[in-house]
Parts: sequence; C-alpha cells; structure tokens
Amino acid sequence: QVQLVDSGGGLVQPGGSLRLSCAPSGTASGYIFGISDISWYRQAPGKQRELVATLTSRGGTNYADSAQGRFTISRDNGENTVYLQMDSLRPEDTAVYYCNLKRPGTGWDYWGQGTQVTVSS
Repeated sequence: QVQLVDSGGGLVQPGGSLRLSCAPSGTASGYIFGISDISWYRQAPGKQRELVATLTSRGGTNYADSAQGRFTISRDNGENTVYLQMDSLRPEDTAVYYCNLKRPGTGWDYWGQGTQVTVSS
C-alpha cells in the first residue's frame, strides 16, 4: 500500500502563485514513488476530475491545455517530492487538487487526499 501526502493549497488572488507538493509516506512508498509516473489531477465542484500535469519516471512531462505555460511539474529526488508550481492563477483553477501515482504494467494507482486551491479576489 502506497500513501501519498499532497499539500500546499490555499486561497490566492487571481494572477497569484501556489506550489503544491506530493510526497510518499513510508520507506517502501518512497521506492515506488521514485519509479512511477506522478500526476496532478483536479476536481472542481460539479465537474469531473481532470488531468492537469504528468511527470513520468523518465522525466518526461505532459500538461493539459489549460495548464500549459502557467504550471510546471517537477521532481526533487533528494526530497522525494513532486511539485506543481502554479503561476498566473485564474478563478477557473479553483478545485481540489489530487496527486496520483501510476506505474504502467503494475496496476499501481494511488491517490493523495487532496488539497484545496481557491483563486478569488
């Protein structure tokens, strides 16, 4: 069992920035975290959960069109943490953001508990 802890959400004004963090809990989780693809998803009230960004185990990145150019996903191997840097935030970015771990071919599919991001003046 892998446990993910995501954090860093909060209230920010339009145009502001936030950095979300996703880290594994436990030694075994840390190994799995390091060899898996890590993604950020978000879910706004009344909407389906959507993919925001992915960082593959090989370092490749993919972004949703809505995140391209404003959000950056990265990994700090020393801290065993994946970050989502969010800049130029908009009210439509308001959602609960979830960290997700997958490794193709294994069936691994784990989620963090979610962190609330609210963009409002």
